[in-house]
Amino acid sequence: MKLYSLKNIFKEVTFLEAVQLGLCEKQGLFFPKKIPFFKKKEIKKILKMNFFEKSFKILNAFIGNEISKTNLRKIIKKSFEHTIPKIRKIEKNIACLELFHGPTLAFKDFGARFMSQIIYFLKKKNKGKVTILTATSGDTGAAVANAFYKMKNVNVVILYPKGKISKIQEKMFCTLEENVKTISVNGSFDECQKLVKIAFNDSKLKKKIGLNSGNSINISRLLAQICYYFEAFSNLKKKYRKNLIISVPCGNFGNITAGLIAKSIGLPIKSFIASTNSNDTVPRFLKYNKWEPKKTISTISNAMDISIPNNWDRIIELFKQKKWNIKNSKYLKFGSVSEKQTKKSIKKLYKLKYISEPHAAVAYTILKKKIKKEEYGLFLGTAHPSKFKDTVEEIINKKIKLPEKIKHQKNMKSFSFSIDPKFNLLKKFLT
Repeated sequence: MKLYSLKNIFKEVTFLEAVQLGLCEKQGLFFPKKIPFFKKKEIKKILKMNFFEKSFKILNAFIGNEISKTNLRKIIKKSFEHTIPKIRKIEKNIACLELFHGPTLAFKDFGARFMSQIIYFLKKKNKGKVTILTATSGDTGAAVANAFYKMKNVNVVILYPKGKISKIQEKMFCTLEENVKTISVNGSFDECQKLVKIAFNDSKLKKKIGLNSGNSINISRLLAQICYYFEAFSNLKKKYRKNLIISVPCGNFGNITAGLIAKSIGLPIKSFIASTNSNDTVPRFLKYNKWEPKKTISTISNAMDISIPNNWDRIIELFKQKKWNIKNSKYLKFGSVSEKQTKKSIKKLYKLKYISEPHAAVAYTILKKKIKKEEYGLFLGTAHPSKFKDTVEEIINKKIKLPEKIKHQKNMKSFSFSIDPKFNLLKKFLT
C-alpha cells in the first residue's frame, strides 16, 4: 500500500514506512493513496467470517504483500484475541456497541495492540531502539502503555494534562514503570499534542531516539479500528442493517475516521454522527463553515476535551477522494452535548438498566435526537464505566463494582514526572 502526506502529496511511503515514521514532515498525516473497495458479493462473504478472518481480509487489502499472510494472521490474532466487541440492546431501535472488553477496558486497545505488534514485527527486521511518544486525554495512555509494556528496546513516554483525566485512568498507566515513563503536563490535551508534533518536527531528535507515535496519527492504529465496524454490522439482524446509523463520541476523530473508511470500502452503513461535548470545533465548522477552535473546556467526558482534532484532516481527504460532499452530507451528521445533557443521559440510561460512562452518554444523546423511526442506531461505548467511577457513582447514586482488570492498580503508587508545556523541557527528558 502506498500512502502520502497530507502536507505533501508527493511524499509517498509504504505502510510499514508510515508506521515507522508515525508523522511526516510539517506534521503531515499519512493517508492511503488508493482506498480498496469490496463489491457487494465480497462484503457478504466477509460478514460471514469470524472476527479474526474479517480483520485479516480487511487489513490485507490495505497492507498487501508488505507482510506475509501468515505473519499478518499471527499479528491480528495476538492483537485482537482479548478485544472482541459486544452489542448491548438498550431500546427498541438503539443498542450500544461496547468496545471496552480489552486489557485496559477501552476501545483504544484495538489500535494500540495492533500497532505494537506491527512495530515488534519491524524490530525483528530492523534493530535499534524505539521511543513511543504519545499524548493522552484519557484512555490512549493505558492502551499504549499496556501494548508495549516490557517490550525490549522500546521506551514509552506518555504525556497527559495534569488533573484532567480520571484517577483510575491515570493509575492504569502511571503505575507500570519498567519501559513506561509518564509526564503530567501543566496544560490542556491540545498542549500535550502540540509538544508531540513539535518533537516529530525535530529531525535530529527523531533519529537519535527512534521516535514514533502511539496516537491515532499513526496509520496502523486507524486501520485496526476499521475491523470492529464490520464485526458490529455482521452481528446485527439483517432487518437492522438496512438503515443503520452510528453515533461516535469524538475527541481526536480517529474512531469516526475509521468508521467512514469502513463505509468507503463497501460496508453499507447509512450514516455516521460526529458527537462531541462542549469542545465543538467540528460541529460548528460543519454548521457555519468556519474553522474556529476555542480554548479547550474540561468536561466529565475528558477524552473528548480536544479543540483541534488531528484526524479531521483525514476525513476531509477521504471525502475528497470519494467525491462526497462534506457540507450537508447524508453520510456525516453532527451535534454537541452540554455537561447538563450528558448527566441527564447517564441517568436516563441507568433507568433503562444500563450503566454508561460520559462519552457513550454523549453519543447516545445525539443519536436520540437524530434517529428516525425507520432507522436502527448504534452508539459507541468507548470505555468501561468503572474508569469514571467517581463521576458515574455521583450521577446515578449507586456504587460501581470495579473489574478485576483494574482493581489491583487502584491502590498502587503512581510514578510520574511533571513539566510545563515547553518543548525544551520535554526534549531534555527524552534525551
